[in-house]
Order: sequence, then structure tokens, then C-alpha cells
Amino acid sequence: MASLYNSKYYHRDLSWLRFNHRVLQEAADERNPLYERIKFLAIFSSNLDEFFRVRVSDIRQIKNLEKPLRKKLISKPNKVLKEIKNQVDIQQNTFGKIFKESIIPELKSEGIHLIDYQMFSETQKLVAKNYFKEEISDKLTVKTFPLSAQNEVFVENESLYLAGLQDDSFQIVEIPNELPRFFIFPKHNGKYYITFLDDILKYNLKQTPQRELPTTFYALKISRDAELYIEDEFSGNLMEKIKASLPKRNTGQATRVLMDQTMPLPLQQLLNKALDVNYTDVILGGTYHNFKDFFGFPNPTDKQLSITKLPPLAHPLEKETGSIFDAIDQKDQLLHYPYQSFESVIRLMEEAATDPKVTTIKITLYRIAEESRLNEGIAKAAKNGKKVIVFIEAKARFDEHNNLKWGDIFKKNGATVIYSYPGIKVHSKILYIEREIDEKTHSYAYIATGNFNEKTSTLYTDFGLMTAHPKLTDEINKVFLVLEGIIIFPKTKKLIVSPFSTRNAFVDLVENEIDKAESGIGGSIILKMNSLQDKNMIKLLYKASNAGVKIRLLIRGICSLIPGIKGQSENIYTTSVVDRFLEHGRVYIFGKGEDEKIYIGSADWMTRNLSHRIEVVTPILDKDHCEMIRSLINLQLADNVKARLVDAEQSNTYVVDKKKKLRSQYATYEFFKKLTE
Repeated sequence: MASLYNSKYYHRDLSWLRFNHRVLQEAADERNPLYERIKFLAIFSSNLDEFFRVRVSDIRQIKNLEKPLRKKLISKPNKVLKEIKNQVDIQQNTFGKIFKESIIPELKSEGIHLIDYQMFSETQKLVAKNYFKEEISDKLTVKTFPLSAQNEVFVENESLYLAGLQDDSFQIVEIPNELPRFFIFPKHNGKYYITFLDDILKYNLKQTPQRELPTTFYALKISRDAELYIEDEFSGNLMEKIKASLPKRNTGQATRVLMDQTMPLPLQQLLNKALDVNYTDVILGGTYHNFKDFFGFPNPTDKQLSITKLPPLAHPLEKETGSIFDAIDQKDQLLHYPYQSFESVIRLMEEAATDPKVTTIKITLYRIAEESRLNEGIAKAAKNGKKVIVFIEAKARFDEHNNLKWGDIFKKNGATVIYSYPGIKVHSKILYIEREIDEKTHSYAYIATGNFNEKTSTLYTDFGLMTAHPKLTDEINKVFLVLEGIIIFPKTKKLIVSPFSTRNAFVDLVENEIDKAESGIGGSIILKMNSLQDKNMIKLLYKASNAGVKIRLLIRGICSLIPGIKGQSENIYTTSVVDRFLEHGRVYIFGKGEDEKIYIGSADWMTRNLSHRIEVVTPILDKDHCEMIRSLINLQLADNVKARLVDAEQSNTYVVDKKKKLRSQYATYEFFKKLTE
């Protein structure tokens, strides 16, 4: 697939599809508990929905540009779209095979039968009729269209529909989204029977008098363009423009039309014409869509069919009975979620809100939890009269509404709220606090790889650093002064800050390893990131490889670098770990031994993170923390259970090692568990 474009870079969107294939592998992996495999089917489906709403819509927009500009953005967009469709078709077929040939039989073996309407018993038919009458019928919308309908049908983004064909018309039925997707029939002969809401509908619609409705219905779903398309970010009130644009998401251009693969061709053709879509928009899938609803698939048994819980462990800070600020004064504090609890960060904010010594709090928020003690702490601090400045990224896709809601709450409590800058996102995860002690200002900072979000802190692996180091806190404040519009450029020596110094700083660090290799000392680079896409940084890594630098990459998602090519990247080895937690932390390690430098931060090596976003990367200055991070990275490098090899074709072959099996996420949990004993 890489050769479709060139031999140096793997196309970013095709690489993302290979990441989602790794998610699909987890659904197929019989070493995972049954309901964990079902969860991965839901994750795969949810990921794919967003991919079509965002990336595919971007490529479609590029298609409409003038050729010179289009070529600068992406070459051969039609070819890319065609290859995306090919890959998605293959993955959808694999998805269906896993579900039908593995998941369904395994559910049966546990006494859980997922049945369609054609399998209903006489008793179940009566139950289905009663449920339809009492819960569904008054919520149902059925629309009839003539066969000649052209560009006359509108279906909501991501909503579920059933379509059926008659001799002189076709019908579209919206599946009510306010009802549970799954219906559990009464237990019978020791067995549990579950059906889709879709099948309750299909059965009852089939019972309508002849000629009123078709006898057979087929699933239909559309994903629409998720861009807000704010025509002018640089004038007027950007926040208000974002608010006004949010509803447009539900009416944007169709980027994917999912149809039941058993749908008759005449009905497919009618829908294409009526929906104003063409063949390239259509993906033929299974009988059911919105598999993300399987996040809530019920387990009516008393059996343990999910993964064993790994509750977050208490960080040593949680055992401190005194002020958390005193603990940070004594030593930097490193936290690693979800293995350790996010409680320490919440406690820091709650203490800051009530501590009379605290005068100032500044924080950046990218994706905000809907319900949040941390946010309540911010609001309380403002209400208590402290100077609170909150920078909210209103353009955090799909979280805009929630971010704006909390922004209003902060303002009502007296905080200064600053929203997005035009043309640039603030992706950093930073906090700055000032305390007045004996007429002297003491400063504290928190710098993290992940969001200030209690929910994702239990799902994503991230690092967070609390520090009172004067140089780090001073430079964090400089970043905030830029966000406040007080200064233009943050002069930093310790911190690496996008878009001001990140690219140059990383270039210097890589070049330093090249110099070592060329002088015979030997260079070493270890990078753990979500995505690696920036071509200039990839070129530099190729240069380092050719100079003899040993490069080890841990890339969860997009990897446009092609490793293991002689004369190009033969010293680069890349793996990707996909497991129960989402690998999200960014760690950058240069050199080895006494010469080793370790950084953590919010920036992937994507062009947007290096050049078009506010990102903050911090060095780890505490030797104990350096040793800990190195030990944890070593576990990931040695993973031979959930690690896949990212090779030239991104075939996602599991890493095979005859050594003792090591599953890095479980080994990491045990690492922290021993620290608490």
C-alpha cells in the first residue's frame, strides 16, 4: 500500500486505518474475555465513524480545490479515497466474520442468544408486539417517497434508519434513539435471549396490513462532514461563531453511507439518487449499524465475562496528610495514569481553591469531562476571589459544546475565560499556581501528556509532572502570558513550546545523536507517541538511521515513517501496543546512560503539533523519575503479547518472542502495585 504513493512515507490516512485494524485484532483475539472483544468491536466502529466524519470529509474538500493548491495538500485524492474504500470494505468483512463466526457462537456457549426477528418464538413475538405498542409506536417516524425522488431525502447524521421498497414507493423509518438499542426477552429454559431494537421494529412493521408498508426492511446510516467551516476565524467573536456552527454538523455533506449488504440493488440505486450520493460514498455493511452501541451490550448472566478490573492505585501524594504544596516543594511529583489515580490532581485544585495563600491559578483545558470535581474546584477558586484564568480550546472537535458550557460556569463564578485563538489550537495540558508566603511568591506547575479529564484518566495512559522547580514554573507562566496576549514569544531554555521552539529543539536533539554516531560514540533515540507524520522529522530520522543511530519507536496510531528499509531506515524498529488502555503519553528519550535526556509532553510529531498548536514539552529533571520512566518504557519495548510490528506494509503482525511472555500494561500495573505494598 505504501508503494501506491512513494517508498519513503506511508499515507497518514491509510496508516490510521492500519491502527484501526489493530483494534479489530483485539476483537478477534480469543485471549481477551468475551465482553472485552465486544468492546473492541464497538471501539472499531466508533473510530471509523469519526474517521469518515473528519478525515474523509477533509479529503473530499481538497478534491474541490484548484489543482496547484490541491497538490500541496494531498496528491491524488481520488486514489486515496478509492484505497480507503478498499481497505474499509476488507475490514468491514473481517468485522462481520468476527461477529458472526466467533462472537455469536461464544455468546451462545455462555447461554446468551442474540437473535433476529425471524428467530422469535411465539411467546417472544407477543412480547415484541407489546413492547412495540407500549414503548415504540408513538416514537416512530415513517416517511414514504415516490420512486422518482431525487435529492429529496434527508437523514440525520449518525442516526439509524430502516429502508424498504414497494412497487410504487419506498419507505424510510427512523429507529428511535431514546430507547435502548438492545432488548432482553424473559429468560427461558435457563437461556437468555437478546435482540436488537431494529428487529423489534422489523417484526412489527412486517405485521402491518399488506400494501401499507414493505415486508422487508434494511439498515441505513449516514456519517456527515464534522467540520464547522467557520468562514472567517480572524474577525468577530470566534466563540459565538463556533456556537452557531455546531448544529451544522448534523446537516453536513454525506461522507459515508452504510447500507445493509443484502439490500436489493434497485433500492440501493433509489437511495443513492434520493440522498444525492454516489457509489464511492456507499459502504455495504452488515445487517446492523452503530456497533458503538455495543459499549452497552447487556450481560444478563451472573458470569464474569469482562476483563478483571485494575482499579487506579493511590499515588504517594494521596497519603500525605499535610499540604500537597509542601510535598511538591520537597520533590517533583510524577504521576502515571490510569495505573495511578487522578485524585492527586483533583486534590491539588481543591486545595488551591481554599488555600488562603493561593492568589493565582492559570490552566488550559482541551477536553473537559461533563461532570468534574476538578472543574468544580476551578469554579470554587474563582468564587473565593482568587485570580483564575482559564484558557479553553473551543475547537476541540466533538467536545466544543461541553467546553463552552463549562466556560460559562467559570465566568459566572468570576474567572477570566479565554477561548481559542483564530487559526491555532491550544493542545497543551498545563497548570500554573502562585502562593504568597511571607511576602514572597512561590510558584507551582503541572505539565502533562493528557487532558484534565477524570473520565479519560481511567482509560488513557498518560504522565503528569507536578513541580516547584523555579525555571520550569517561570517558563510555564511565560506560556500563559502568551495565551493572555501579554507577550508574543515565550523565551524558554528548559521547556520546549510549539509553535515557537519545538521543531528546532527536536531537530537539535536528533542532530546531537547523529553527531555521536558519526564520531563512533553511538547514538540512541526512543520515541513514544500517538502519531508520527511530519515529513521533515521523518527525513531527519532517516538521516539519523543512515548515520548509525539506533532508533526505537513506539507509535500507537498513525506512522508515516517506513522502517527497516536498507539505505533508508534499517536502524529503525517500530512497534505499536494496543491493549485495554489507550496508549496516549508522549515520551522522548535521547542518548543513553549518563548522557540520557528524557522529556514528556503533549506534542506528537505531526505537522499540526509542531507548527500550528500550542504544545508544551518538559524535561524530566529528577533522576528517580528518569529511572522510573525508562523502566516503564522498557516494559513497552519488551511487550510480546499486545505489541504489533509496524513494518513497511503495516501488516500488524504480533511481535513473537520466545522469551517469557510480557504484557506491558499488566506489567506496568504490577510495577506500581509493588510501590504501594
